Amino acid sequence: MNEKSPIRILLVDDHAVVRSGLGAVLLTYDDMVLVGEAANGEEAVRLCRTLKPDVVLMDLMMPVMDGVTATRTIHDSQPDIRIIALTSFGERELVEGVLKAGATGYLLKTVSAAELIEAIKGAAAGKTTLSPEAAQILVQNLKQPKAETHDLTEREQEILALMVDGLPNHDIAEKLVVSQSTVKFHVSNILSKLGVATRTEAVALALKHKLVK
Repeated sequence: MNEKSPIRILLVDDHAVVRSGLGAVLLTYDDMVLVGEAANGEEAVRLCRTLKPDVVLMDLMMPVMDGVTATRTIHDSQPDIRIIALTSFGERELVEGVLKAGATGYLLKTVSAAELIEAIKGAAAGKTTLSPEAAQILVQNLKQPKAETHDLTEREQEILALMVDGLPNHDIAEKLVVSQSTVKFHVSNILSKLGVATRTEAVALALKHKLVK
């Protein structure tokens, strides 16, 4: 995505009034464009294939296909699409489920317009945004790695620090002057050693246990 290009957004919510309200907010920002709307997860998966949005605002409780399933399906086939869960519910199972499915953010619908816009811009830049409730749940439920030292190499610690800073793989590769495949290999090792499934969990664990300076 070109820096000057507007952020392309897909809204997914089974309530038309919610989509209408969110769409009205997005219309006030020149650096964002609403490319489509979906009323359920199945529609979201289909529209992501055709519209290729940069960021998806994903409701979780929907008919036909729920938001967690849709998030996993989209993330598996189009990992560059950033998905923010935007829901009325903060239950532990939902938070854990959608983040493990590949979402890069979790916000409650009580969030302010300014906070939502900031989260969208952050997601487009590869950063993670969690509501305070979601962050607390995630940290509380992370499994403690078996090794106290975590057994991370110096390079893995360096890459983990850049992940905490919100850098995606291509930016990490550029900063460290290595290939993206090398970074991907290290990130996979980091997730394995920390006993987590996603970058979001790795970042939360790194912050909780102060694994990076």
